Amino acid sequence: MGKMITIPLDEYMALKLAAEELADLSAYDRAMAAVTRGDDELIPAEYAKRLIVGESPVRVWREFRGLTQMALFEKSGVNRVQIADIEAGRKSGSVETIRKLADALGVAMDDLV
Repeated sequence: MGKMITIPLDEYMALKLAAEELADLSAYDRAMAAVTRGDDELIPAEYAKRLIVGESPVRVWREFRGLTQMALFEKSGVNRVQIADIEAGRKSGSVETIRKLADALGVAMDDLV
């Protein structure tokens, strides 16, 4: 068995809390570095909550980007009716369609499915 030490429980709990806080700070620093590099972006809580509750990601990202369905059609080449069907959940769209929408919205395909 390896070497052991004994410390008071209060001291152990303080060290454990400090380690957890350091891990949180490191995660924050990594996230902010990704934003600074342009690898990621911050979105307002209002939009994040809409995604979390299951609203159409295409609609949420389109509105976050300030686009109408017609403007997204013009930018992506995806038919406006097809965009409306995807946003309403009536259709899911092909891989190619989702790629075009993701490119036009400046997000990863994973963000839309």
